[in-house]
Amino acid sequence: MFHQKTGLLLQSTITALLFCLLLTHCCRGQSQVMGPSQPIVATLGDDIILPSYLEPAYDATTLTVEWTRPDLNPRFIYVSRSGHDLEKMKNPSYKGRTSMFIDELKNGNISLKISKVKQADAGRYRCFVPELNEDTFMELVVVSGAVSQPVTTLAGIDGKGGVVLQCESAGWYPEPEVLWLDNEGNLLSAGPTETVRGPDDLYTVSSRVTVEKKHGNKFTCRVQQNNINQSRDTWIHVPHDFFVVQSCSTSTTVSLAVCMVVSIILFILAVVVFVHTRRQNIKGGRTEAEGGAKEERG
Repeated sequence: MFHQKTGLLLQSTITALLFCLLLTHCCRGQSQVMGPSQPIVATLGDDIILPSYLEPAYDATTLTVEWTRPDLNPRFIYVSRSGHDLEKMKNPSYKGRTSMFIDELKNGNISLKISKVKQADAGRYRCFVPELNEDTFMELVVVSGAVSQPVTTLAGIDGKGGVVLQCESAGWYPEPEVLWLDNEGNLLSAGPTETVRGPDDLYTVSSRVTVEKKHGNKFTCRVQQNNINQSRDTWIHVPHDFFVVQSCSTSTTVSLAVCMVVSIILFILAVVVFVHTRRQNIKGGRTEAEGGAKEERG
């Protein structure tokens, strides 16, 4: 009887151990490659980590981890096989600049570190574990970190009482947008933004807007990049007297235009009268000459 109970206990223990092993195996098979849902922002020249991990946590020491850029050839940025870096497979532009946290692989940390970030590093990255057939994608955005404060100036007048303002800012990546706001923070309608991309791949943007006295006299130029949550503001004050001067100037211009039109009309009338009078005089002279000739014949 004792041996029978011992046998049953041993059988139950073995069954429990097998169940635990099976459960562990199933959990391992369910591990997923996780990554950030938002773009990763890196500053030009800095080091950056592209975070990725296995969830649930799983020892990745014996696994193959492939970091790639689908748009490159060769596409491999870093390949770890059983904890070893396969340098020969790596894209030349990343050699010596990418690494993984080997000591953290056992905890499921398969993040990638990129050193001395370049502008060309910006793009879409893939982290793939072949044994699990799991992957994740993430976007890397590279910013210069030295964007200039927008410079706003009075660019001139439009001849209708409006003042033309100009705003310019340099050193942006990715390409930003330019907004104009009035004294109360309302968005103003501006012309198309002029964009120039320099040899360093950084953008210089400039924009013009025509403002009127009804908009107030304080205006803000805002240059922003929503993807990286970066913006720069600057404002300019336009004196009320400046709008008055322009208004007076416009009135004077209109008056001069009216006077000129009237003068042209009077000149044309004078020419018409002169020509008509001359024709009448010529016609009268001919009539008198013909009458004198008839008298001589008679």
